[in-house]
Amino acid sequence: MPILSQPTEELIQEFKRFILTKPEEGSTIHVDYIASKVASFYERIRKILDYQEEHLLRKNAIDRMLKRRLILQTNNKGGMAESLICELIRAGYLPNDAIPESEIGAVELIISKYVFLIDASADLPQKQREGTFNWLISLASCEIEEKLAPPHKDQALADYMYAVIKERIVLRNTNLNQDEKDTQVFIAIQKALLRTDRALLNYRLLKWHYPEWTQTDQQFLTEIIPQIASMKLALSQKIDHPLGPKFFKICNQYNTPYLVLGDVLLENSDALNQPERLEDLIKEAYQERYKRSKNKLRRAAVLSTLSIFVTKILLALAIEVPFDLYIAHQLILLNLGINILFPPLLMFLIVKSIKPPKEENAQKVVLEVMKITYQTKTQDQYEIKTVVERNVFLRGIINLFYLITFLVTFGLIIWALDKLNFSWLSMVIFLVFISLICFAGLRIRQRSKELSVEKEKESGWVFWIELFALPLVRVGKWLSNQWTRFNILVVIFDLILEVPFQIFVQFLENWRRFLKEKKEEIQ
Repeated sequence: MPILSQPTEELIQEFKRFILTKPEEGSTIHVDYIASKVASFYERIRKILDYQEEHLLRKNAIDRMLKRRLILQTNNKGGMAESLICELIRAGYLPNDAIPESEIGAVELIISKYVFLIDASADLPQKQREGTFNWLISLASCEIEEKLAPPHKDQALADYMYAVIKERIVLRNTNLNQDEKDTQVFIAIQKALLRTDRALLNYRLLKWHYPEWTQTDQQFLTEIIPQIASMKLALSQKIDHPLGPKFFKICNQYNTPYLVLGDVLLENSDALNQPERLEDLIKEAYQERYKRSKNKLRRAAVLSTLSIFVTKILLALAIEVPFDLYIAHQLILLNLGINILFPPLLMFLIVKSIKPPKEENAQKVVLEVMKITYQTKTQDQYEIKTVVERNVFLRGIINLFYLITFLVTFGLIIWALDKLNFSWLSMVIFLVFISLICFAGLRIRQRSKELSVEKEKESGWVFWIELFALPLVRVGKWLSNQWTRFNILVVIFDLILEVPFQIFVQFLENWRRFLKEKKEEIQ
């Protein structure tokens, strides 16, 4: 019988530990059913207007809700935890009647810690103070989510992948020391296996380097106040390391067996002790994950397109149509239709072009799972080496060629739109939304390869499409990073609608509680 590796034994024990952990007994937090329905409906509308990846929704909601409270409650910043947790439950981000009331105190301590750090940075220059405020709030949202919904499975799998893969990565011609290598492996695993965003990366990397970060020791907090700016910069440099993409590429290519293994152990923590059934269990888990992944990609495509589509229609009604009527003095319905319908059509074509993994991929996943779980005499090695830096002349030629593709891509689109008599404003709006769709489509295509362990073979026509689509994707990436700040609908929701809506929801909940109390008095 094959012998399990030491990291695999530890993974099994960790899974058994959190699977067998019973929920804490005692009173739980309850919110009103009707108020919850109203609040969750609001959140569904908001998700359409401000599309975000599913696994980041709760963390981003905490960030938004906490930031609102800290901005509005300028004097008394205590007692936020209970209302924050209740709002999360009402919005559907946490289950009702499941969160112990004892968590209120724990979350309050977390908030107090970050409020202390925010107040300590009040003397910084305004721009730096705003950046530090947003950074600390993002860390707080990660820590609060971790407290309320501990990611036991994710953490166990990430630790396991780290233990296995760091021994297999071999560096060639690099100046990374062991600590720097381990850090890059850690970052790559967080991004490839868990799909963390920058906020989560900052938090987990900070916690990895400073295990005491999650403590609320006043002395520790006082000591790190002068270091916050340097810590923030150091984390950013680690995340943006030039060799980071190479580590990510390896981890992204081999993340599938770890994901599937996690699913197998979640269903049966003793599965690895049953070699005769293991292959079938792996294939079943692979097929189930493929179905979930397919549905998730479909939802992502629909929601991201719908978000852009709704915003596009409202922009057309609010800006584009009035501009064409009263300034350009011509409203061409065909052009308006193209401007509205072409981006969703493009996303549809991108999604339709996604091909499922080949049948032999499942067998390769089984083989890869076997390789990482059992002891073997030899191990696969993944090489990372520094690319020889191009000379200035060659780098200049490449940059010039990229500039040409940029000009050709946008030039051809602008030329075609001009032939259709698009106004300059309509052209700008069209280019913005096409770029956003291209970037969103590329991300969806990349996620579609999550279960593939095969190296992708590129055909000639794909090369040329990607070559001239790259400028649109790059612009789309930049716009996507700015989208939340400049999406006028999200700004309206955040600044105008959200506060009165939350007041209304709380009033509704209190009113229903009042009615129940009166009914009980009558009985």
